[in-house]
Amino acid sequence: MKSSRHLENLEHFKAYNPTAAQLWEAQQREVEEADIFTSRQKIVIWLCSLVAAVVMIETLFFKFTAAPESVYIFKRMGTEPWMRCVQGIWELLASICLLWPRLKWAGGILTTGAMTAAILSHVTWLGYSVQGDHGLLFGMAWVTLACGATVMWMYRHHIPGYMPTTKY
Repeated sequence: MKSSRHLENLEHFKAYNPTAAQLWEAQQREVEEADIFTSRQKIVIWLCSLVAAVVMIETLFFKFTAAPESVYIFKRMGTEPWMRCVQGIWELLASICLLWPRLKWAGGILTTGAMTAAILSHVTWLGYSVQGDHGLLFGMAWVTLACGATVMWMYRHHIPGYMPTTKY
């Protein structure tokens, strides 16, 4: 068996055993998170975050002012007015989280959930075209879902308690 000249013998191995003072000092040090995204990935993340946040913020006006279109949608589902307000608050939180770098993972989860609910309501109760919009709301929900899912996937390792099952 060939021995490597770069490795020391194990008989000289000494385990690292820091003192309490060394542990305290290390704990107080500020460590910047490693840059884990390439520049192309950062661009995709920011584009997806901005598109999803802009779409959701745009619809907030209609939800919070009880615009006739929004009232019609939620009356058709039998959840007017409480669900309209809950959905508006949910989308506001999702937008804030998407634009806040430390909470992008939460924004991705909230956006994906909100848009999945919107798409399911279109498929089950509303239909693809609502009040003659030719599927505009339905299409915007799909685009926002895709953007939110992309952000959630890219930030999956930042989710507290996430246990990866693969190396991806």
